[in-house]
Amino acid sequence: MPKLIGWFEAVVLGVLQGLTEFLPISSSAHIRVVSAFFGWEDPGAAFTAVIQLGTEAAVLIYFRKEIWEIVSTWTRALWTPSLRGHHAARMGWYVIVGTLPILVLGLLFKDSIETVFRDLRLIGATLIVFGLVLWYADRTARNKLTLERHLSFTHAIVYGLAQSLALIPGVSRSGGTITAGLLLDYRREEAAKYSFLLAIPAVLGAGVLELFEIGEGGAPAWGPTILATVISFAVGYAAVSWFLKYISTHRFTGFVIYRVVLGTAIIALVSFGVLDPAP
Repeated sequence: MPKLIGWFEAVVLGVLQGLTEFLPISSSAHIRVVSAFFGWEDPGAAFTAVIQLGTEAAVLIYFRKEIWEIVSTWTRALWTPSLRGHHAARMGWYVIVGTLPILVLGLLFKDSIETVFRDLRLIGATLIVFGLVLWYADRTARNKLTLERHLSFTHAIVYGLAQSLALIPGVSRSGGTITAGLLLDYRREEAAKYSFLLAIPAVLGAGVLELFEIGEGGAPAWGPTILATVISFAVGYAAVSWFLKYISTHRFTGFVIYRVVLGTAIIALVSFGVLDPAP
């Protein structure tokens, strides 16, 4: 039997996904924690991956001009040598190379992603630890490099390794990659932009693969999943627009404080037996 995720739960989780996917606070952690807090059944990794297709659709539309330039230029550069030095063509390769770490590690640790990594104690710890790492990166970054002039294959791999840490709920895909960008001295908005572009192949790939799990014994039914995905798209589009404008003039301090408080609360609730840490 599929997991019992009702329509109300689907609405709440869809809003959560849309609000938190692009913020450095981990959408998968929020879905896991909120479900546990209200006593709902853990929707699982398949549900989380599929509703991320909604927020990724928001990225595809929001960055449609940049994405089209990258895809079209990269494709034409395959048989037009003069285009291979173009920024958009190089960006295509950087996204491909940056995707390799999460692809390899995602396949190697698939079973752990669906079980061990969803333990609330681990989620609480990663929220705190990687929140503090983000704080350090934000405080020490020189905030000067741009993607067009400075992104390289080495930097793409570093970004990709940071993104792969998001296989653990609580790290945050955007938080991990943005932190890596800040440590490499990229501007905040540039680090965020590449983070969103880099996530496209990984999120689309994982979401499509997990589509086959929906409605089966380990995942919720199709109806609530589709509803949550549509809601996550609408909310996510507004969230990405706001976030990029916000970080152009603000540091990540507020997000860091939120992560530390949430992580501490999760560990405390588990310690006092209020929440069951197991998925």
